[in-house]
Amino acid sequence: MQALLAEETINQEHGIAREISAIIAAKQHPYLMLSNFPNRTEDLESIYTMSNHQLLWLGNANAEKNITDVLNLLANATSHGLNPKNYDADPLRQKLLSILKLKPDSYKELALYDTAISISLLRFLHDLHYGRVNPQGINFNLKLREKKLIDLPLLIKNSLAQNTLIQLPLSVEPTLKQYQKLKQALANYRQLAATAQPFQLVIEKTLHPGDTHPQIAELQRFLTIIGDLPKDKSAISTENPLLYTEAIAAGVKNFQKRHGLTADGHIGKSSVSTLNVPLSQRVTQVELAMERLRWLPEFNGGASIIVNIPAFQLWAFDDIDQADANIINMRVVVGKALKYQTPVLMAEMHFIDFMPYWNVPYSIIKNEILPKLTRNSYYLDKENMEVVSVFRDSESPMALNEETMNLLKQGKLRIRQRPGDKNALGKVKFIFPNKDDVYLHDTPANALFSQSRRDFSHGCVRVAAPQKLAEFALKNQDNWNAETIQQAMNTAKTQRVILKKPIPVLFFYTTAFFDQNDNLEFYPDIYGHDAALMEALSKPDDLPDQLLFIGTNTAPGALIK
Repeated sequence: MQALLAEETINQEHGIAREISAIIAAKQHPYLMLSNFPNRTEDLESIYTMSNHQLLWLGNANAEKNITDVLNLLANATSHGLNPKNYDADPLRQKLLSILKLKPDSYKELALYDTAISISLLRFLHDLHYGRVNPQGINFNLKLREKKLIDLPLLIKNSLAQNTLIQLPLSVEPTLKQYQKLKQALANYRQLAATAQPFQLVIEKTLHPGDTHPQIAELQRFLTIIGDLPKDKSAISTENPLLYTEAIAAGVKNFQKRHGLTADGHIGKSSVSTLNVPLSQRVTQVELAMERLRWLPEFNGGASIIVNIPAFQLWAFDDIDQADANIINMRVVVGKALKYQTPVLMAEMHFIDFMPYWNVPYSIIKNEILPKLTRNSYYLDKENMEVVSVFRDSESPMALNEETMNLLKQGKLRIRQRPGDKNALGKVKFIFPNKDDVYLHDTPANALFSQSRRDFSHGCVRVAAPQKLAEFALKNQDNWNAETIQQAMNTAKTQRVILKKPIPVLFFYTTAFFDQNDNLEFYPDIYGHDAALMEALSKPDDLPDQLLFIGTNTAPGALIK
């Protein structure tokens, strides 16, 4: 009898192993909406190799509980800004009861369901950790990861053994404070979008404090539920409920500040348009922000600089991982939409130039300077510019004549602007080598920083407080302090300072972002990147590991399809 049982067990093991191996080899699964899984095959093979190609979820006393835990994780993907349909949560749940009733020799059906659970869980965890879209495929030039820091198959196996499956998301999601705050905001805004009464403000002319309007009560209610007015007291006038009071105007100012508008309390066309954005769209913005944060490789401790392009803001952190880290914030001007977009990139600041030359890009020479020079031969003198054969500080300028003019038109000579008050780069330039040749710099055009929308540059980023940023970058540099920096910014001589320790710089793009005061801010999609990301996400696919890590092969056509 025991021999027969042993033989039956061996037959079952061989049958299951054969079916699981066949599914892995086929790289295709009939139970799943996204049936092909070539990019998850390696992880699937790894997880079943650890179990000798036997059932991982079925065939044991805890099968129903463990599978239910996984299905609950998949169904709750919305709380992470992911789509449960991509992980087949509902179809797999519908099959569960019938699968649990199968006989042990139903090898194919058991193997199919078991592997379906594994693939779906691997997909969910991979998406949660790395994101669903290759950022390079939508022109987000972020650094690749140096190495794989998380072993998903081993993590699943250990969580299953330790009965900690429901804690899996905490083990793989980004630990950045920004991500965790957005995750909380997502739950809040999703609830508001589902339960709050829709609000559409209609005005005939700009509304000022002291004016009356029939929707004042609705406006107060809306500002209260989104947190821009306190809940504990009414801002409505008891004498005239239609009065736009200073108290409500204070809430409007909070709203305007959080949405990149001039915070004056006056409700004009821009404010009305922003107030009338559906809360469901804010949910989408938060989801897209979380997706982008998943793309970032792990941050090392220490100083770093982040520019959020649509926010027109820069943040400099003493240590991005420390909760109480000192943070410097300033306004910036970025590349003009849609002609001169500032690129998304990651680089390292290696040096700073005080009183720099501005080496004018040929595109600006061709499209802007040459036409002006043709009309006015003294244009270069007026703008403190000169013609040189190469961009080198010691290079002697050349006379402007018919010959040099022709060479300029052919792109064989260069134009640069000498250091001084008119220099487009101002008095300091922060350099982090990158393929787009963009950088942070000062500017003489300070009036632009007072604008609420600040996309005016040719792609580089102008900073409102250059001395403060220089003090941040040079704080650990010998012989540099506020006084010596000010001297360098007011001395005619060009001076380069090489940093002892490079500072990571991130030019990022996200239209939902928590500022240093824990205010959730939303910004217009000035470059259309949200729309591009939504289009990419509408075509779900498994992200190949080959696109994520340094030293792996990236085929030219292997980006977003």
